[in-house]
Amino acid sequence: MICDNISVNQKGRLAFAGLDTVDLAKKYGTPLYLMDEDKIRENIRTYKTAMAEYFPQGSVPEFASKAFSCKQIYRIAKEEGINIDVVSCGEIYTASSVGFPMENSFFHGNNKSDSDIEFAMDNNVGHFVCDSLDELGAINSIAKQKGKIQKVLLRLTPGIDPHTHKKIATGSVDSKFGFAIETGDATDALKNVLDMTNISLLGFHCHIGSQIFDAHPFMQAAEIMLDFVAAAKKEFGFDCQLLNIGGGFGVRYLESDPVIDYKEMISRIGEFLNKHAEKKGISLPKILMEPGRSIVANAGMTLYTVGSIKEIKGYKNYVSVDGGMADNPRYTLYEAPYTVALANRMNDKKDFIATVAGRCCESGDILQENVAMPKPCRNEILAFCTTGAYNYSMASNYNRLPKPPVVMIKDGTDYLAVKGQTFDDIAGLDV
Repeated sequence: MICDNISVNQKGRLAFAGLDTVDLAKKYGTPLYLMDEDKIRENIRTYKTAMAEYFPQGSVPEFASKAFSCKQIYRIAKEEGINIDVVSCGEIYTASSVGFPMENSFFHGNNKSDSDIEFAMDNNVGHFVCDSLDELGAINSIAKQKGKIQKVLLRLTPGIDPHTHKKIATGSVDSKFGFAIETGDATDALKNVLDMTNISLLGFHCHIGSQIFDAHPFMQAAEIMLDFVAAAKKEFGFDCQLLNIGGGFGVRYLESDPVIDYKEMISRIGEFLNKHAEKKGISLPKILMEPGRSIVANAGMTLYTVGSIKEIKGYKNYVSVDGGMADNPRYTLYEAPYTVALANRMNDKKDFIATVAGRCCESGDILQENVAMPKPCRNEILAFCTTGAYNYSMASNYNRLPKPPVVMIKDGTDYLAVKGQTFDDIAGLDV
């Protein structure tokens, strides 16, 4: 199995976090998002303990909300004592509504409107991660109006190619995010922000991309960032207190994906950071990381009910399910791979090759191609593994389909974390 929270029970059925997925599908209906709370907490603690061991005191992970945002994840983050990053007023509102300490939040995004900035300040967001001179000017002006000094990090682009999918690479010079170091834009931004009276610059941030399985790109980025930290000290006397090196560690979607030892990756990055800081003659600032996918991806699974099975002789087979691109657009967007299982009959021979299609009225509504499985029957349960990241978060109401519920599992007990939408929920906003 691709993760240790997935197994086959005595009935020959797929089990997730110790519970029978067929029974869960019957209890809650499908499509159904499952989330393993124990696995989420385990993943958080892996980051916390490794960062405490290998990075300077005060270094801490911050959960990247965009991967999975709901009230319960912020309660968990609060209980586990980690920071969060947020990218919208919706995420800020959700975190604030359950009492997350917003001084431990970091507000990202390449285009924060004036109303976004005001909302964040009114909700006591601790830090802004800034992407442009326009944004810096707006933050300074609004903070002055409110009589505040706003803590800020500058987002820099180190010009690193992490060899991942182009749609999830973020650290190149021509990225929409951040100030490019190579072009001198980062230095210009630093000059400007140091003259702003209502901004307190704490340090720098970078993020090079996602689904990265090797520590080397992080080391490349860290070297460039520490060189900039040293230059900022030498040229402007600026002491960097926080250095956020981003997230992006990969997760296993398929058996062929490598197993990552996150603690070992962090130890290698920590060793490199310490050596390079010493080489540059600077003190290593507190290090932040912002894992999202690697906290929640393997804590998730999505269940569907099989509908029609179409066999086009001499061409291909289709297995259609009661979900699709409305609850998981990732295959449509960038052909994201998944491990797929027929939950009812895990021990049967996988001798049927099919494309799993969604129910949306769209030719591109495909969830996975060339899947080997036992030939399914109508009303059996098909499971997609490792769906905890960017599935619920990216869900839509395309074709007016309601978003599925999210069921959490903790200590062998299931509970509803997010209610499934009803037709009244969807139509209720219409006038």
